[in-house]
Amino acid sequence: MALRSGIYIVPTHRWYIERTVWLIAGFVLITGTALAALYDPRWVLLIIATGLASILVAVTGFCIVGNVLRRFGFTPMLGTDQPTRWDLYFMQTDRWYLERRIYLAVGINISVASVLSLVHSPWWLLFTGFVGTAMVWFAATGYCIMANGLYWLGAEPRLAPEGKVACPAAPEASRHAEA
Repeated sequence: MALRSGIYIVPTHRWYIERTVWLIAGFVLITGTALAALYDPRWVLLIIATGLASILVAVTGFCIVGNVLRRFGFTPMLGTDQPTRWDLYFMQTDRWYLERRIYLAVGINISVASVLSLVHSPWWLLFTGFVGTAMVWFAATGYCIMANGLYWLGAEPRLAPEGKVACPAAPEASRHAEA
C-alpha cells in the first residue's frame, strides 16, 4: 500500500444502503451504550450483536439491515451486480477494499470493547459510544476518522475512487506517493 494524502469523504448526495446502514448502526450503538451504562450492563449484548453483524457483512457481504432497506427502495453503491434468488442485497466481497475493512474493524473493535466492559470495566463503553457517534457523523457528513487513516495508509476506496477525493490536492499527492 502506498502512502497518500488528501481527505477521503464518501458521497452524501443521496441515502444509499451502505450510508443508511452506518446511520442506523450508529444509533443502535449509541442507544445500546447508553442503556448498558445507565440501566443494565446486559444491554451490551445489543452492541455485540451489531459488531457481529458488521463482521458478517465484511466476511460474507450479507447485511440484514441492508436487505430491509432494499425492500424500502434504497439502492446500494457497494452491492454486487450478481442477481440473487430473492433479490437480496450483498455487499461486494471480491477484495478487501477500504469500506469493507471499515465494517470488519468496527465489528471487531466494538465486540471486544463490549466484552471488556462486562469483564473488566464499564469505562470501555466510552469507546462503543464514540464509535456509534463516529458512525452517525460518517453517515451525515461522509467523513470518517478510521476511513481516512486507512486511506492515508493506501487502502483503495470504492465509494470515492482515486482522483475523486474531497481535497483538491489529493490526486496530485497520490501520484507523487506512487512514484
